[in-house]
Amino acid sequence: MGKIALEEHMVLDREDHLDRWRTLVPMIPEQFLQRILPPLTDTSSRRLELMDQGEVDLAMLSNVASVQGFLEPQAALRIAQESNDHLAEVVRARPDRFAAFATTPLQHPEEGAKELQRAVEQLGLVGTMLFGHTDGRYLDDRSFDPFWERAQDLGVPVYLHAADAATLPVSLSGRPELMGATWSWTAETATHALRILFGGVFERFPRVRVILGHMGETLPFLLWRLDQRARAFADHAPEVTPSELVRRNIRVTTAGTFSDEPLRCALDALGEDNVMYSVDHPFESMTEAAEWLDAYKLDAQVRAKIEHANAQALLKLNQPGA
Repeated sequence: MGKIALEEHMVLDREDHLDRWRTLVPMIPEQFLQRILPPLTDTSSRRLELMDQGEVDLAMLSNVASVQGFLEPQAALRIAQESNDHLAEVVRARPDRFAAFATTPLQHPEEGAKELQRAVEQLGLVGTMLFGHTDGRYLDDRSFDPFWERAQDLGVPVYLHAADAATLPVSLSGRPELMGATWSWTAETATHALRILFGGVFERFPRVRVILGHMGETLPFLLWRLDQRARAFADHAPEVTPSELVRRNIRVTTAGTFSDEPLRCALDALGEDNVMYSVDHPFESMTEAAEWLDAYKLDAQVRAKIEHANAQALLKLNQPGA
């Protein structure tokens, strides 16, 4: 087995799905949008060629037309169902090259849990990717417990993708260059992950596994400080230390972060079983990602874990019927 890439995006080539995605990335220049749309909507031969060039044997597809954020519940459910049905067709056509994360609508968490179950049990998808808050509610809200319970019962991971905050922080006002992937998504997603941790989700659902891209959205760098400050807020701190919960319940990927220093930090802080390969196609280059990791000096066993073995274990990709 070569590389398994966990955060590889697509969108249905339909106007309503494309319009939905455009509303989520207002900071992206139109020229870049026009360049990125062809590879984003393609799940056929050209994507496979790029995967071959980037040494990716299996790509985990996910739909960037997110139904999180602010969206009417019925529209969210429709987009999610269409997305999941489409992804299942793509995977069925090339199960040797593709697997997929479900889109889960959480405007009504019970309905979202049902759709996740349908996507996993009937369609064969192997987890879900979520994009931030839902109508201003974050995933530590107890209303989402039915979703977390279903994800735990199904044994599938939840990939928490970067997204905008429910309200733009004043600190970002007038600084568009800090928006999106430059900084605001990192700060928002790290905060969301910490809300999940300090909100007791991992204590109520200890078998839940959350995946963070971009080498963990800065969290591996902060484990000591999180533990130290948690002691100062003992009334609100989890019984297990934050660093233990991160190592137990969170996995990270290399998506969009092809740099030696963050990888060293992630491996040192989290351990070799908790880091997985990813590219973030088509927003990043599969070839650049592969060349970077290939050049990084790693023990053969650790390299195998990062490139494919950790993902195979987490997503049950090497089990019969998977």
